[in-house]
Amino acid sequence: MERRVISGGNCDSGFNTLICQEDMTTEEHPYTNFNQDRQQVSTPSMTSWRPTRLAAVSLALLAAVLLIVDISLGVHYNNLKDTHLKLDDTERISNEMIKLQDNYKAAIKNMTGYKKQLDSEMNRQKPTNWELEHQTKRSQDYQVQIVKMTEDIASLRSHIPMINDGCRHCPPGWILMNSLCYYFSFSDYAGLKTWQKARDFCQMHGGDLAVIDTKDKENSTVNHLRHNEDPSKYMGFWIGLRDVHEEGTWRWLDGTRLVEGYWNDGEPNDVNSEDCAMVYPKENFFKAWNDNSCEVKHKWICEKAPTSMS
Repeated sequence: MERRVISGGNCDSGFNTLICQEDMTTEEHPYTNFNQDRQQVSTPSMTSWRPTRLAAVSLALLAAVLLIVDISLGVHYNNLKDTHLKLDDTERISNEMIKLQDNYKAAIKNMTGYKKQLDSEMNRQKPTNWELEHQTKRSQDYQVQIVKMTEDIASLRSHIPMINDGCRHCPPGWILMNSLCYYFSFSDYAGLKTWQKARDFCQMHGGDLAVIDTKDKENSTVNHLRHNEDPSKYMGFWIGLRDVHEEGTWRWLDGTRLVEGYWNDGEPNDVNSEDCAMVYPKENFFKAWNDNSCEVKHKWICEKAPTSMS
């Protein structure tokens, strides 16, 4: 048997040749079986990778869907919870309103009852209130009377010396004041006279119309008028002052010119030839004079010297 030499090994004839051929077959194509094996291994690997990827994607999508469902359920739960809370609050507020209405009705009822009781008590108290008002008025009237009586007593006390001295130094019906005897025609019996008739009366009794040329005389004369004549009658008394000879120039009976007058506001105004002066019982004796027509009839004041001051 012929011997062949093959690179990579020597083969003998016979059994060795057969082995060699088998070896050659194997050695000549060493990568053939390897590639076949690789193809057999690789093919199953590529085939199984695609379903795995699809399963992963499916799981991811399923997870996303589950997440969205979970979030939706959470939101829905919260909405249901808020709605439940709102319903609870509404029910609670409604119950509170019902309680408040009940309390209000009870308060109104109680107030109505108290008002009826108050009205009843006020009606029972009316006679007492009337009596209290009556007694209060009486007390106020008494207070006014007390004040007036006090003033009258003070006036009488101040006139006691005038009356006592007048009885000694002045004729009946005359009083002593400012070291002179004065006559005031308070009584209605004396009547009213014009300025000239009043002067005639004074001269007939040894005097003349009063001359008030000092503040003390004015004060004492007006105060005496106020305590003996009703000021509300606004009755004036003639005095010995006139401007008959020269308009606006007032003079006393002895011709002495007036230095300080006690005229009322706006006086003398010489309306209708008012040339004679009068004194009124005003509280403010600085505004107690008016001028008037000498022909108008009024009351008057006389003065004369006392009989003796020793």
